[in-house]
Amino acid sequence: MNLTTVSPEEARKQIRDGHWKQPTAGIANGFIQANLAVLPKELAFDFLLFCQRNQKPCPIIDVTEVGSVIPKLAAPNGNIMTDIPKYRIYKHGELVDEVQDATGYWRTDMVGFLIGCSFTFEEALLNNHIPIRHIEENCNVPMYETNIECVKSGMFEGPMVVSMRPMKEADAIRAIQVTSRFPSVHGAPVHLGNPEKIGIKDINKPEFGDAVTIKDGEVPVFWACGVTPQAVAMRAKPEIMITHAPGHMFITDVLNEQYAIM
Repeated sequence: MNLTTVSPEEARKQIRDGHWKQPTAGIANGFIQANLAVLPKELAFDFLLFCQRNQKPCPIIDVTEVGSVIPKLAAPNGNIMTDIPKYRIYKHGELVDEVQDATGYWRTDMVGFLIGCSFTFEEALLNNHIPIRHIEENCNVPMYETNIECVKSGMFEGPMVVSMRPMKEADAIRAIQVTSRFPSVHGAPVHLGNPEKIGIKDINKPEFGDAVTIKDGEVPVFWACGVTPQAVAMRAKPEIMITHAPGHMFITDVLNEQYAIM
């Protein structure tokens, strides 16, 4: 099934109906994809403040009303509990379940946060003829925990997670220019080159996603990643937190270019 050029609404329907269960890179090209974090309302303000203080890894796209599964600004016909191919459920910091429909874990006191995703700027990279390895190898983007600490808010604290794309040095310079246009969806890289400088001990063993090939003459380039809330959840240990599985995003009705700086 090829969902590259379908509308966001049709892509969400295919996901909701169980016809698409894979990572969402390359689906509904041209539209913003978002990470998901769902928490009880008593934690929502602290988490919102955490995102505001850590905008590189956690740029907010939309926040739902308490008890509502509908992101009114990002996708008024969407449902954050059914329209993602795979969800992760954390309780007290422990991963307890992975499901294709998270409705059974929804509570009326919950608030959903849609957080910007690097898949948005990947389209811009491809348009500039910069290859993206995980798309070439048909796998999930590799993601790593780092030694870069996020700014604390309430109970929420922890390391920044980064995604990595290997590329030639000339392409890396162009990638910095291209992604700098998208500050609301992670923006420019946070690091390139030696992974040990940011606490990554083995580039071939990502904490999230899949390892990809790094060819001779290429350098790893790292961007802040919206999986950061999952690393934070594991440390903060909230009673319950619902997130997307890494690489499995919520597809919004918002055009990528609406978040680009001209």
